[in-house]
Amino acid sequence: MASQFFSRLNMAVPPIGATLGAAWTTVRSALPDSCVNSQQDEQLHFAKFGRKPNDTELSNLQNSETGGSLQRVDSFGDDESCGGGEFGSSRHKISEWQAGWNVTNAIQGMFVVSLPYAVLHGGYWAITAMIGVAYICCYTGKILVDCLYVTNEEGQLVRVRDTYVSIAEECFGRRVGARIVNTAQLIELLMTCILYVVLCGDLMIGTFPDGAIDTRSWMMICGILLLPCSFLKNLHHVSTLSFWCTMAHVVINVMIMGYCLLQAATWGWSQVSLRINIFTFPISLGIIVFSYTSQIFLPALEGNMSDPSKFHCMLNWSHVAAAIFKSLFGYVGFLTWQANTQEVITNNLPTQGFKGVVNFILVVKALLSYPLPYYAALDLLERAFFKGRPDTTFPRMWALDGDLKVWGLALRVALVVFTTVMAISIPHFAILMGFIGSFTGTMLSFIWPCYFHLKLKGPTLDWGTVAYDCFVIFLGVLFGVIGIYYSFRALVEAFQIGLPF
Repeated sequence: MASQFFSRLNMAVPPIGATLGAAWTTVRSALPDSCVNSQQDEQLHFAKFGRKPNDTELSNLQNSETGGSLQRVDSFGDDESCGGGEFGSSRHKISEWQAGWNVTNAIQGMFVVSLPYAVLHGGYWAITAMIGVAYICCYTGKILVDCLYVTNEEGQLVRVRDTYVSIAEECFGRRVGARIVNTAQLIELLMTCILYVVLCGDLMIGTFPDGAIDTRSWMMICGILLLPCSFLKNLHHVSTLSFWCTMAHVVINVMIMGYCLLQAATWGWSQVSLRINIFTFPISLGIIVFSYTSQIFLPALEGNMSDPSKFHCMLNWSHVAAAIFKSLFGYVGFLTWQANTQEVITNNLPTQGFKGVVNFILVVKALLSYPLPYYAALDLLERAFFKGRPDTTFPRMWALDGDLKVWGLALRVALVVFTTVMAISIPHFAILMGFIGSFTGTMLSFIWPCYFHLKLKGPTLDWGTVAYDCFVIFLGVLFGVIGIYYSFRALVEAFQIGLPF
């Protein structure tokens, strides 16, 4: 009897080795390095994304003599400033891993320290939002890049647009579209830069609470440390800084998660609620949405990739990793401190020494996070005002030998000084950023990508894709309105209390 039972069990259950091997093959097939081995599948997926089942633009290349290779055609001429997206020159190409570091830098930002606080007010709904928003932002990132392309008569994907702004110009008109999107992007990027300086000051004063240097002085010191960002020339250098930013992020996660795991015996499993605090959760939801904003950078990153066919692969895994890290970090952090969870989780750490080490690493991470939005803001300003006459009012910042002109370097330094001064001067900055971010974040990440997709690709989309785009637009409007209302309410209350200095 026993032998018959085990014989049937072996027939019903596949061998564990074969099962694990098949699982590893499935996982490996989606890793960035494996895009080399599945390049043709990725190219076909890129071509067919968001289309009707019968509309497979590159299917005719499968049987071609070239072996189905994807040829990306940039229709911008020979200007070195074109074809690379918002970050300018496409001469300095980056790999899918370097692009992934930049996306990870954007979506694994400083807001991770507030995620347990979001779980405090949203419970399991906040954890669900961390995963759901990651999926939506990954989708809108793909369709935004899809709007850069059209398919020519030969079945090739032709990159006829190179920036977020160029897509808006096509949909909203050249005059209005460029101004609206440029303004929203610039506000988002500069507010992010200012926020990093503010956080540096707050974290340093938390590390040395009894020191002779006050918060604003720490901000000035951090601003001085950021001045070398003025010399950044291409996305390759920014990618290197983003890599080390990611390493700092991993160290922070290991340290805080390690401490939380040591406290597992005291975790409050029953404290995670299914109820939502309607007055506080919308602000927490705004934090989650804002933390996944990377659409501003995606046209540039895809345009500067040496092999754009790996873009989807890179975007998938960067967002999967972010969703896993954020949901686990928020959940475990709340289980550890429960109702005592503070807005910034480092304030819950038990000893001043441990708290000081974590805060110092967070300052390093903030300083390494600053170059990406700063570089993107610089490029927006250059494209709007410094492309050279007669295209723009002012001449080019770059000399013929590729070096910055003296006055161009001065303007770059001035932008670092501007963000530092604003960080020192703006009262109630965090609430104000939440108010503005609820508008620009939802517009740039939810509403506009889906609207552009419907506008430019509508005739080729099936009804399911159209319905999902409309659903994402609805969510963006809902999150934006609720976030603006409650952030404005908190801002009014803060001003009634008075200025913080």
